[in-house]
Amino acid sequence: MASLHFCSECNNLLYPKADPQRRIMVYACRICNYDEVGENKCVYRNDLLTVTKEQIGVTGDLMNDTTLAHADMQCPQCGNDDAVYFQDQSKRKETRMILFFVCTKCNHSFTDPTVARPQDVD
Repeated sequence: MASLHFCSECNNLLYPKADPQRRIMVYACRICNYDEVGENKCVYRNDLLTVTKEQIGVTGDLMNDTTLAHADMQCPQCGNDDAVYFQDQSKRKETRMILFFVCTKCNHSFTDPTVARPQDVD
């Protein structure tokens, strides 16, 4: 695992740098001439732990938002026929428009059950 390294002479941050004479990676100080051999060859690691997908997210008080449009969409939880809706805001390469609905009676969040989702299509 990559971690921060500090200069033992002036306590400044050491930065990874290639040493062409020794043909190794070293952590070098930009203030003084101190450097140390890098034991770990990993300088930076970015682990992606979640898969991006359609998620409704936090919808605390959307049913009372007067700026959202209303639709005659039946809530699968309580059967109410009034819901506000908004578009998916995730940043993906896929450009398919996904609408999320929030029931104005029980605040239940759902998507349109009549629209086939990509994972449902064979």
